[in-house]
Amino acid sequence: MQKLSLSQSLSQKLSPQQIQFIKLLQVPTAELDARIEEELELNPALEEGREEPENLQESEDFDDNFDDNSSDELNVEDYLADDDYSGYKMQGDGNYNDDEDREMPIAMQASLNDQLEAQLGFLGLDERQERIGKQLLGSIESDGYIRRELEAIVNDLAFSQNIETDVEELEELLLEIQKFDPPGIGARNLQECLLIQLDRKKEDNEGDEEMERVLEVAYNIVSLCFDEFTKKHYDKIIKKLSLEDEELFKEAISSITRLNPKPGGVSGGLVKTQYLIPDFLLTNNNGKLDLTLNSRNAPELKVSRSYSEMFSAYDKSDKKDKKLKETVTFVKQKLDAAKWFIDAIKQRQNTLLRTMEAIVKYQYEFFLEGDETKLRPMILKDIANEIQMDISTVSRVANSKSVQTDFGIFPLKYFFSEGISTMSGEDVSSREVKTILAELIDKENKRKPLSDDKLEKALKAKGYNIARRTVAKYREQLNIPVARLRKEL
Repeated sequence: MQKLSLSQSLSQKLSPQQIQFIKLLQVPTAELDARIEEELELNPALEEGREEPENLQESEDFDDNFDDNSSDELNVEDYLADDDYSGYKMQGDGNYNDDEDREMPIAMQASLNDQLEAQLGFLGLDERQERIGKQLLGSIESDGYIRRELEAIVNDLAFSQNIETDVEELEELLLEIQKFDPPGIGARNLQECLLIQLDRKKEDNEGDEEMERVLEVAYNIVSLCFDEFTKKHYDKIIKKLSLEDEELFKEAISSITRLNPKPGGVSGGLVKTQYLIPDFLLTNNNGKLDLTLNSRNAPELKVSRSYSEMFSAYDKSDKKDKKLKETVTFVKQKLDAAKWFIDAIKQRQNTLLRTMEAIVKYQYEFFLEGDETKLRPMILKDIANEIQMDISTVSRVANSKSVQTDFGIFPLKYFFSEGISTMSGEDVSSREVKTILAELIDKENKRKPLSDDKLEKALKAKGYNIARRTVAKYREQLNIPVARLRKEL
């Protein structure tokens, strides 16, 4: 049986304006221009630029002449007197001229595939072979490796291009591609990549007997003792290859470590340069920290004056005209959307500045000197309590924004860290402990690197009460390998 029942419940829902603000808040400065451009295309009532507010004639007795239907009621004055939205630019938006720092030219660069296809043209291949070659080039990943099995590429050619071939033919053409620049391109694994580069070095140093000996030993190490080399079992390599000249062995190892493990990621136009645009600028003026917002965060936007003027025309017309009322309703929706967007941008700027000001206040000593040991333990809740906002709001700011200081550009999340107790009972930032840990490892005897146990004892000797597993965790976060892999000859 069907039953009809009533129930009460409480739920919290975000308004469209709140959702728009949240989305804008997490957009980094580099992407804000694109988001504004998108809104400008969608809403003709929103325009770029700033204009002087004009004294527009206000409508009189409008409400008396309009229908009694409350759902269609429009207050024209709300859309005529919009001086607050005609144009704006928040304070603290950086000391820039209007046209300065608006565009950043980026040099045109050829992609890795474009450069490889250009070299493919010099092989003198027929049309069929060229299509096979391009299929192989298309299988090369961004780091320069082909990880797809040749058997799978044979199937790809058969199904997608109706070309019948075999692994032997692909192998033959791949060997030609592996002669392309940069050296090591088209390798199927790290070992093959290093061997290709060593072969190229042997060709380049032909006639230099001493260098030829070094490269020959290096080639034998990679080809015959690759597993021992990756684990730095140097004693086993020396024994296996019957090497007696220790200096020759050191030079061979050095020549291997100087090779490029990711040939697709080398400079020279093979990868797109990424530009980091800071959201905040922090300068030290004789001991006083001045914080400004990047000018890109303060775009000049205004509500279209022509859309507002439509209401003046409507005020003088027949207000019972149905089509005219539909037009005015559409205009109202667009004007509302434009004002909401401008409000969201202004609120975004205000939230960014409040959050960053609280971070600067909390980490003032660090921003004065740039000394990592001056960083205080700080979590999201500390800043949220300071600015009286929700933790999720602070998180959105911290996860996508950065600040330019006299010591470089830092992501905001860099300043958030957990606290570690010292022997004296004080709390210090985990960032400080990581700095001390990195210094200990940097100064260690590379012939006998410090184990995690010894690092734990060394940190405790400096007053940091820390467990061995925490040492291992911080070491891994610093991308520092275990002691065995840090060993040098």
